[in-house]
Amino acid sequence: MSDQTLKASAGALPKAGIASRVGEREEARAMSLSRRRRASPWTFLIYVFLVVMTIFALFPIYFVLQASLRGNQTLYTTDLQLFPTKPTLDNYRFVLTQLPFLNWVWNSIYVCGLATLIGLFCSTTAAYALARFRFRGRQLTLVVLLGIYAFPSLLALMAYYLLLQSLHLINTLEGLALVYAAQSVVFGAWNMKGYFDTLPVELEQAALVDGATPTQAFWRVTLPLAAPALATTALFAFILGWNEFALANILLNSNGLGGESLGTNITFPVGIYSLTSNFRVPWGYFAAASVMVAVPIMILFFYLQRFFKSGLTIGSVKG
Repeated sequence: MSDQTLKASAGALPKAGIASRVGEREEARAMSLSRRRRASPWTFLIYVFLVVMTIFALFPIYFVLQASLRGNQTLYTTDLQLFPTKPTLDNYRFVLTQLPFLNWVWNSIYVCGLATLIGLFCSTTAAYALARFRFRGRQLTLVVLLGIYAFPSLLALMAYYLLLQSLHLINTLEGLALVYAAQSVVFGAWNMKGYFDTLPVELEQAALVDGATPTQAFWRVTLPLAAPALATTALFAFILGWNEFALANILLNSNGLGGESLGTNITFPVGIYSLTSNFRVPWGYFAAASVMVAVPIMILFFYLQRFFKSGLTIGSVKG
């Protein structure tokens, strides 16, 4: 009898444990439902806010798309239309066949690519020095860089113009690339410095112990680990010049814009602006060009997206 009692009690213990776990799950589920019911008004308001913000974010894209498909050059009509009544690709056809649009886009890619390479090299090396070395004036340098970043770039337009004129780089794509690179260095240095501060210095010390030089430790150890920050800095530097108009319009101002000879040594924002006149603004051409110039940026973003990840150094050093 005692053996049967022990077996029965031993078999009842797992069943009791399972029943208690099921009860705990049911209780947790009930508490979760009650919390959801209590938070339902706030949840509704949050969803309404997100829907409104989504509309604000997507409406400009929709507006440009529908304007590019209109046959005339009007930006909007008095009729409430979600889509053009007679959509057409005439605006795209005109921009691609009647204008040196592809040349303008290539010039923009060349200028922004060159500016990105120069700015990335300068900002990365400067950020590494500020993050790893201790020298007199280091904190002052960081403060000065922050002040330069807060300084409006248009106020330095005359200084840029005189400097490029003395270097015989006015009205050249290379001169404009130098200006864009100078503007991206400050943000790039701050962004890269913040990321270098998170990387363990023990990794570089281990490379030095293994016989690597400081330069080799930087290029082969630190720089590959900083790929997310490099991708972010490169994308910012590229977009900074891609959408810029004011500086390009002034520094590339002697290319015979307008009339029968549209300038070919210009970027696409300046080229598209040259289509305007005192009595006519071709909104359809503007919209079609805007849709097409978004493609390179999307390609660049999707290519760099694989670098946008963190935690590369977690577990690399035993702490």
